Amino acid sequence: MQVEKTEDGFRFRTEEGRYDLEASARWIGDDLLVSIWGGERPHVGAVALAEPRPSLRDAETTSATASVLCVVGHKEDAVVKTASEFLSAALGARVVVTAGMHWDRLDAEGIRTVVGRVDSLVRLMARTLAEGSRPGPRKG
Repeated sequence: MQVEKTEDGFRFRTEEGRYDLEASARWIGDDLLVSIWGGERPHVGAVALAEPRPSLRDAETTSATASVLCVVGHKEDAVVKTASEFLSAALGARVVVTAGMHWDRLDAEGIRTVVGRVDSLVRLMARTLAEGSRPGPRKG
């Protein structure tokens, strides 16, 4: 995987060959905007907004809740929900994630591969962004 610091944030890429993805992350004030795309026809298939909150199981732990919008017929809703909630809880910030990936004739194994790559990208993103790139403490 590759991480590149850009003028306004970070760019992330998988470099596995087939089913590669790209992502960008940018702080907008205290909030984080993330885009994930890939395939033969990248697009916006779904969007999620997550808000950090105390965990319902353990108030000492941060969790997150997300709202999702999905284009009819698209399958990225689960990806953006999971990614936004993970990043929001990990970073203690409001997070918007948009994603759109398309490969013709993607089979079940391909879907598992893509979902695994998204997870790896998001975890790398969380580590990278937690290392001091945030503009300042959250104010509400």
